[in-house]
Amino acid sequence: MSVAKPLPHDAARLHVTGQARYVDDIPLPANALHLAFGLSTIAYGKITHIDLSKVRAVPGVIAVLTADDFDHHVDVSPSPSPEPLLAEGTVHFVGQPIFLVVAESHLAARKAARLGQVEYEELPAILSLEDALAADSRFEDGPRVYAAGDAEAAIAGASNTLEGQIDVAGQEHFYLEGQAATALPQDDGGFIVYSSSQHPTEIQHKVAHALGLPMSDVRCEVRRMGGGFGGKESQGNHLAVACALAARLTGRACTMRYDRDDDMVVTGKRHDFQIKYRVGFADDGRISGLEFIQLCRAGWSMDLTLPVADRAMLHADNAYFLPDIRIESHRLRTNTQSNTAFRGFGGPQGMVGVERVMDHVAHELGMDPVEVRKRNFYAKVGKPPQSTPYGMPVEDFILHEMTERLEATSDYHARRAAVREWNADNRYLKKGIALTPVKFGISFTLTHLNQAGALVHVYQDGSIALNHGGTEMGQGLFQKVAQVAASRFGVDMSRVKITATDTGKVPNTSATAASSGSDLNGMAVKAACDTIRDRLASFVAERAQADPKSVVFKDGHVEVGGDRIPFDDVVTDAYMNRISLSATGFYKTPKIVWDRIKGEGRPFFYFAYGAAVTEVVIDTLTGENRILRADILHDCGASLNPAIDVGQIEGGYVQGAGWLTTEELVWDDKGRLLTHAPSTYKIPACSDRPDVFNVALWEGENSEETIYRSKAVGEPPLMLGISALMALSDAAAACGDKYPDLQSPATAEQVFNAVQRAGS
Repeated sequence: MSVAKPLPHDAARLHVTGQARYVDDIPLPANALHLAFGLSTIAYGKITHIDLSKVRAVPGVIAVLTADDFDHHVDVSPSPSPEPLLAEGTVHFVGQPIFLVVAESHLAARKAARLGQVEYEELPAILSLEDALAADSRFEDGPRVYAAGDAEAAIAGASNTLEGQIDVAGQEHFYLEGQAATALPQDDGGFIVYSSSQHPTEIQHKVAHALGLPMSDVRCEVRRMGGGFGGKESQGNHLAVACALAARLTGRACTMRYDRDDDMVVTGKRHDFQIKYRVGFADDGRISGLEFIQLCRAGWSMDLTLPVADRAMLHADNAYFLPDIRIESHRLRTNTQSNTAFRGFGGPQGMVGVERVMDHVAHELGMDPVEVRKRNFYAKVGKPPQSTPYGMPVEDFILHEMTERLEATSDYHARRAAVREWNADNRYLKKGIALTPVKFGISFTLTHLNQAGALVHVYQDGSIALNHGGTEMGQGLFQKVAQVAASRFGVDMSRVKITATDTGKVPNTSATAASSGSDLNGMAVKAACDTIRDRLASFVAERAQADPKSVVFKDGHVEVGGDRIPFDDVVTDAYMNRISLSATGFYKTPKIVWDRIKGEGRPFFYFAYGAAVTEVVIDTLTGENRILRADILHDCGASLNPAIDVGQIEGGYVQGAGWLTTEELVWDDKGRLLTHAPSTYKIPACSDRPDVFNVALWEGENSEETIYRSKAVGEPPLMLGISALMALSDAAAACGDKYPDLQSPATAEQVFNAVQRAGS
């Protein structure tokens, strides 16, 4: 079988040679036009006057559009809350598009967009979480609460209590390929849209709505993205809709891409949170009761804030059984970029909160934080399952065994003792070490999105073309799904052609998000392949007077009744006998029942697990710090492709550690983003990876019936990076007796401040 083999990414050679084609590489018609937005320069205010005469006078400018030029509200929001393409009288953040320039070159469009003269009646802007809470500026009428048991009574009756607060940082996606789209008008009145998007169907829907066309008149194609990380789930709507409207106006192909500065200023980030906690606990470290208040900064529009904040609540337990817990979530509206999906989709923020609690409790008791964590784990598999705060039994909990294995393979306890000795002997350099677990729910929490379709063709020469609704953003989805197809037909991978995601082939697709790409699309492709395979099996079995169930597809041949026939010959013969060699496939995730208003049900099909040990060193005089070593054990079930999965785990860990250490978003007091370029926003570089980086896959298979019993691996590894933050806290704690109260991102300044707090 082709599955479970560590095959290289299908486009690896194209990536390293520069031949991989992205949206901005697609050859355009000779008369194609280029677009750019003119952006707001204030955070909040009414537009009193716009003078675009200088914009229109720039050579090469064909048209300049404002919201007044549209005969209807042009909505680009992914949520029920409207979000206009161009500001409609009021601006809500620095960087909001106000007007659209259509020109003959990218440079002309960008230069012209800088010349617009906009006058405002500036209004007081709400920029911080505290200000939004004080002003009751929010989405939804009030806070949402999920609870189990009686947290208040449990805390009151506990032997020990603590309270604290942690700021959980936002994060810029920093995909290497920026946002981009192209729209081509067709002679039948329809449009083809090429978009760097994780959600082709939403692009199709928004473009069709903006143009007043049925969705069947718009076809969206996505061959690949140069990274997405959630930032291309909804943020590409602006570009695609703008290109389509301009293409209809001019009758010419239109294309648009953000330069890096514009991309960072215009688009939303990971939601930043402020998490307040109050916890009661026993002398042995067991949590008695826990209360969280989560403040979530949405930005100016709703976008995907509600499901992101919901998932943060759903992961506030992480790996721990907390029978008495109350989680209160505030979704706050501010005059900043509209925050959006980001790898983990709220789960990482929720997990940081509870991991901080475990760290704080362990410090208070003078215990190894790993022991506190293990004493609060959910019950092992085989024991009566315990339920999450939202009522879902945890039946597949394997972190007891995984943690024990990782403690041994990483030599955790000996290294922890060595860290203590180092810290006793060194005044200015202090080391820290931490082990943190991950339990991450897999499925969309919006139940209807848990579906996928596929289209598979077998041609008369035995070659295979497959299409599905998932998008490729570098994560290896296309390769994994192609391995599924090759395995179902028992043929070599070279026979399988992976084609671009296309709404004209597979309709009504869900976004490639929620780590569900392989789960959903792999099963849909399997269903389509099996339909064709069963037809071939029945065909050859009838000739051989055999049972179709006895037919075997293996090693490029079809075995039946003692004969071994080349796959090509069987396919050609079937074609000559008018056997259909094309099929669609469909899959919907079973077992999911979820009521987000009550906070009850089973929102996830299963959980993916992992654990990481991180060792760090800090300079107590400057706060400078480095990750020295990371040891990871991660659960991918029966991996479809171990090489790709290990790559995802390594990348996820580094991105998670970057989020919590170096990646600092800074706005000034006028709401202007100051960290809007690689010179001011520090993502991890190659030199920031651990010098010793050990990654292993847990041997086992998914207890649920997923594609070849594999598990999702897109998002869960990011949360392994939480161990880096906790290791830095451990190092700072070595500088004194007090809890260091380390905040994120743990930049050098924050580490320095934590050192001072620990010793003060």
